[in-house]
Amino acid sequence: MRQTIQIDPRDNVAVALCPLTKGAEVAAGKHTVTALEEIPQGHKLALREIPVGEPVIKYGFAIGHASANIPAGGWVHVHNVKTNLSEDAAYSYNPKPCPLPAAEPRSFMGYLRPDGRAAVRNELWIIPTVGCVNSVAQKLAADNQHLVAGSIEGLYAFPHPFGCSQMGADHAQTRRLLAALARHPNAGGVLVLGLGCENLTLEQFKQELGEWDAERVKFLVCQEAEDEYAEGAALLAGLAGYAGRFQRQPLPASKLVVGMKCGGSDGLSGITANPTVGRFSDLLIAQGGSTVLTEVPEMFGAEGMLMDRCQSREVFDKAVKMVEDFKRYFTSHGQVVYENPSPGNKKGGITTLEDKSCGCVQKGGAAPVMDVIGYGQQVVVPGLNLLSGPGNDMVSCTALTAAGAHIILFTTGRGTPFGAPAPTVKISTNNALFAKKPGWLDFNAGPVAEGESLDEAGARLLDFVLEIAGGRKTCTEQKGFREISIFKDGVVL
Repeated sequence: MRQTIQIDPRDNVAVALCPLTKGAEVAAGKHTVTALEEIPQGHKLALREIPVGEPVIKYGFAIGHASANIPAGGWVHVHNVKTNLSEDAAYSYNPKPCPLPAAEPRSFMGYLRPDGRAAVRNELWIIPTVGCVNSVAQKLAADNQHLVAGSIEGLYAFPHPFGCSQMGADHAQTRRLLAALARHPNAGGVLVLGLGCENLTLEQFKQELGEWDAERVKFLVCQEAEDEYAEGAALLAGLAGYAGRFQRQPLPASKLVVGMKCGGSDGLSGITANPTVGRFSDLLIAQGGSTVLTEVPEMFGAEGMLMDRCQSREVFDKAVKMVEDFKRYFTSHGQVVYENPSPGNKKGGITTLEDKSCGCVQKGGAAPVMDVIGYGQQVVVPGLNLLSGPGNDMVSCTALTAAGAHIILFTTGRGTPFGAPAPTVKISTNNALFAKKPGWLDFNAGPVAEGESLDEAGARLLDFVLEIAGGRKTCTEQKGFREISIFKDGVVL
């Protein structure tokens, strides 16, 4: 097994693929150095002397600068590296070619909806318009599990705290996000549950929803019902009758939309799991499919890598606006844009936000960026899409689901048990975590650190995703873990 890796020939640091003992002689690229101290797995050591003020290079990019003289073989981390980021940045459009790999058409066993969209699950969803009816929604879901039969694979409620006491942009975001969930193809039937006195009225919801199939979407206002549980059960039974007509059939992989997310990252995230997802993304897009990359704050410092791949000046301008809007969001709350990574990230070996961001954007592969979409909007242009959303795991995964992602690929170096409304595939960055948390993790990218090529790992992941699309349950699905969280910015009345 390799002890270290120099990701790019231009790098002046290497990443430890296993814990290094003091005095260990290690080779990376054309360099051989002696570790001057213990280096934890996922952390960096200097391949040559890095004088104070000189850039620290990883992934071929500056991830910060040395805040002290770093000797060759020295541990490179938060104690001797500082970020280069600031709130101000100028962007220029420098388009570059983005060739895609050759890919043979693949298929999966999915559900074909009347509007031509594919689905990978056939479920019943209960969506509260306001947090006041969360308990009613959850009881309806619990009391009617007998409807999960035949081709109906689940009945879930999605509680949240909003839908009332919100104004302006927050109110609009909640309305838009919930309506987008109601349109998701994995929901064969949807019960929209209101209270009756909330700000988010059913009239507003219906207007946001647009045209809908009256067989697929039903509405219930609890204050108007004599017995909301009896009436809700009857509506769910009708929805089950409709959804139960759908059966799995062969569908082209080009119909798939897959979200991409990372959380609990470590120093191997940008070396194993994230670039594996990137290879998968390129393979799916080469077949005509779509992927969605979000977490805008975790693009800071690496946004240029994505902007140069925008397929047009119009898309570039949308990407710049997305990044600048998020920076203004930070500064309007008196926060600096580089207040990241988290303590867990740092423990795993990530030093600066640039370090984290360069690893994060590896999930986007090498495909051209075809479109940039807003929070609560759906993918309409096939290929790689950027989605405006924060880094928070539940908020961003909810946004990915609302964007139409059938499946979410979630890479992690530390592990997490939560699940989004869409099947959430947890991908381990390292073998040790995969062995430790088999009830959390679905796919292991750890073999990349031992020599498996990224092309092989990406093809392996494509095979696995097609299995999930065909009905194989993720770890979170087996436990029934489904959660949503809605992004907010303003006051609560």
